Amino acid sequence: MRVLVAFDKFKDAIGAHDACAIATQALHSRHPDWIIESAPLTDGGDGFARILAEATATLEVRTTVTGPRGTPVDAGWAPVPRARIPAAVHARLAGQGDLVAVIEMATASGLALVPQAERDPWTATSAGTGGLMRSAAEAGAGSLLLGVGGSATHDLGLGALQALGFRFLDCDGRSLGAALPADWSRLARIEGGPPAAFPPVFIACDVDNPLLGPRGAATVFAPQKGLRETDRERLEALSAKVARLLCAHCDQPESLITTSGTGAAGGISFGLMAALGARLLPGFDLVSDWLDLDRRIAAADVVITGEGRFDSSSLGGKGPGAIAARALAAGKTVHVFAGQVDAAGRPSLHLHPITPTGTPLAQALRETGDRLKAAVRAAL
Repeated sequence: MRVLVAFDKFKDAIGAHDACAIATQALHSRHPDWIIESAPLTDGGDGFARILAEATATLEVRTTVTGPRGTPVDAGWAPVPRARIPAAVHARLAGQGDLVAVIEMATASGLALVPQAERDPWTATSAGTGGLMRSAAEAGAGSLLLGVGGSATHDLGLGALQALGFRFLDCDGRSLGAALPADWSRLARIEGGPPAAFPPVFIACDVDNPLLGPRGAATVFAPQKGLRETDRERLEALSAKVARLLCAHCDQPESLITTSGTGAAGGISFGLMAALGARLLPGFDLVSDWLDLDRRIAAADVVITGEGRFDSSSLGGKGPGAIAARALAAGKTVHVFAGQVDAAGRPSLHLHPITPTGTPLAQALRETGDRLKAAVRAAL
């Protein structure tokens, strides 16, 4: 029996690598003769750099950068030789030189780095992400591939741009310091730009939200990062002000503000598109090609996947839902394990909620690993 184990993270509980390892161990304990292949999943968020680096036998370069709360954090980027990148991906990543830098925003500016009680988009910076980008460029990377999921920020990438040479000033020409949203009411003008011959930037992202409006970053994503509802309109208005200033400084049309995907990761997609000409790439499709998932699904008899929540829309979406849909189309048996399941199974699709109804969230998160192990052992 050949089994493909391909989990995404269980948010705030266990990462994709841990979920795959737990399921693999559970299967080996019952079926030592089975051939089990592990493929941790990511769509650009937590685990992005590690997963893509491991798939190309690349070691990450570690460095200290500014974390989302302004304190140092250890983060990294992966210098992947172009020769190791699958052809289907290589064609999408223009640039010079032999290296593609794979950068994960979550390791430098991620929400998981901030304790729940301290999460506040007004005071969170993306400076560390800019630090990783600069480090990679200075090391000779010919193009930068940035995964932006799981961010703690809503600074439109100003922190990252500041790390790359942009300056944000008040009406008297004084620096705004970290250019945090809390200080945007004083922002009057923008100066500077990126280093000369900065490599092209590509953003792996499946979010299609624009920067502003009812589907914008402040309305949809900032509450998850600690924004109070009473502050939403003020953050929206200041975001619009900053976006217009950045468009004017970078000679970009203000129509960029309404472009699909510019609301991703607290607007960093907008900031990097306006200032650096960054281009968006579909995150899961890129990862799928990078990991050669279609071939691995075809080789398996059974596919096991899962994440924190699996509902009726998942099969038409990304990550585990997309894996399940592809495997079903290929005639494979699929088992989905999730903390919560709100969908109906069908022939060849077996859905397994691992958390009993009514379990308090804190307890459910704490017990995710043990419950996943028990559920896999029981189901197979």
